[in-house]
Amino acid sequence: MTNESIQQNEVKSLRPFAILWGGQAASLFGTRIVRFALVWWVTDLTGSATVLAGATIMALLPQVLVAPFSGSYVDRADRRKIMMVADSLTALSILFLSFLFGLGIVEIWHLFVIMFVGAVFGAFHFPAMQASTSLMVPRKHLARVGGMNQGLNGASNIVAPPLGALLYVLLPMQSILMIDVGTAFIAVLCLFVIKIPQPVRERAVEETSILIDMKEGFVFLKSWRGGFLLVIFAMLLNFISAPAFNLSPILVKNYFLGGAEELAILESLGAIGTVLGAILLSIWGGTKKKIVTSISALVLEGIFTTMIGFVPTTAFMVAVSLYAIVSFLNPIVNGALIAIFQATIPPDKQGRVFALIVAGASAMSPLGLAIGGPVADFAGITFWFILSGIVTTILSLAAFFIPALMNIEEHADYGNDKQEPSEEIEELEEELRDVLME
Repeated sequence: MTNESIQQNEVKSLRPFAILWGGQAASLFGTRIVRFALVWWVTDLTGSATVLAGATIMALLPQVLVAPFSGSYVDRADRRKIMMVADSLTALSILFLSFLFGLGIVEIWHLFVIMFVGAVFGAFHFPAMQASTSLMVPRKHLARVGGMNQGLNGASNIVAPPLGALLYVLLPMQSILMIDVGTAFIAVLCLFVIKIPQPVRERAVEETSILIDMKEGFVFLKSWRGGFLLVIFAMLLNFISAPAFNLSPILVKNYFLGGAEELAILESLGAIGTVLGAILLSIWGGTKKKIVTSISALVLEGIFTTMIGFVPTTAFMVAVSLYAIVSFLNPIVNGALIAIFQATIPPDKQGRVFALIVAGASAMSPLGLAIGGPVADFAGITFWFILSGIVTTILSLAAFFIPALMNIEEHADYGNDKQEPSEEIEELEEELRDVLME
């Protein structure tokens, strides 16, 4: 097979993923506009870190409570249909919230319920999307796709905050919410026109149950010492950093005495940093050991987060610059880690293991916010930036001296052959994807 033929086959095999990615990009863009408007509505209405923390907790709880079950279901069912149903039901929940705003009877608790329901659907969507990616994208491109995904998150946040702030002034909330409904329809349409290959399971679905699948996913993660330690590591970091970054609207309103425009500036410039970091990872691909890339970026992230906490109230743009630097480092941290997981976890277990990783990593965020909201109202939001930055820096430096973490990629190729696949094997894998996509 010539190099030209290989390139043509690779482009063809990536076309369904490009359609899937494009639809999800549109949906994410709409969701970010609506999220900005809703977050500022809550912040402007209450000015309370505790209330904002409560709303965020509602969006995080399903990742802890539902994700272990949803991941097992993802490995048993059609992942394409799961994403279609999740996107559709999320759109219906937003449509209902728009109806409440239109009637003028919406209350804070309504928003809490809708956020919880949407997060439940998201707990099914995320593992289905991540597990599908590893079957649709050649392994050698996974780190770059990770960078693309982080870049998408950043790009949506460049445009969404200022647009959300503008729409917040010009349109009633019920009209803004309909944007999310429309972009969700685009995502469902894109899923409708493609096929997503299903993994070959070690055992037939009929021979197992969801509880058995959950146990298998947990056993895999527990036996993978580096992966298990990484989840514990993420739990500690999320507990301590959740109040700082999830309550940044309170930083803008109560500390810098700003409004929706200042919040839009903070989030947009932070998003530009995210895009630049994602572009760097997409082009570079990271160091040979991806864990070195991730942990090194996390050390720097901790240092700059600490600095945000010491910025005086008169230097808002200095805080914005530091926030942008932290945002630049974040996709490098996350993109490299996701590439490690996608290249390491067996395809037929990725749904449940990804869900367990998300559940574990997110488990401490609601607790951190439950404590962080009242503490921020009492001691100030900058307290959390200082504490979060110091703890992140110390833990990240300590990670370099933990062999199980630094050798996490030795579990690659699904725990069997630890050698990198040859070019011939990669070509065969890509040809097999072509057949599956037909």
